[in-house]
Amino acid sequence: MNSKNDERVFNMPFGKVYPLLLQKVVRKGRTREELDQVLHWLTGYPQQALEDQAASGVSLRDFFAQAPAINPKANLITGLICGVRVEQIKDPLMQRIRWMDKLVDELAKGRAMEKILRSRA
Repeated sequence: MNSKNDERVFNMPFGKVYPLLLQKVVRKGRTREELDQVLHWLTGYPQQALEDQAASGVSLRDFFAQAPAINPKANLITGLICGVRVEQIKDPLMQRIRWMDKLVDELAKGRAMEKILRSRA
């Protein structure tokens, strides 16, 4: 991606992205609770704060900047998302966004929650 596209992604409202993530997982037979569990694991947001962030219009940049605690095991998230290896993304914010995408993809594909949350590592 170039910096113009990166800025467009960074400025996307989390409140517009969240329903798309939810739609993706529900369509594949997963639940809102599972999506929220994955987002909580990645960002540390408790349930009410996650709902508040989705309702507030906060950008993805601010959503991740205000996250209580990025999970220390997030660096164990590997693989391709949008044709790019998430572990090789240089920009820390873009990497966090792609980590979120990867976790949601794993959830939608039916992967076990224990594996999604890197419980064994």
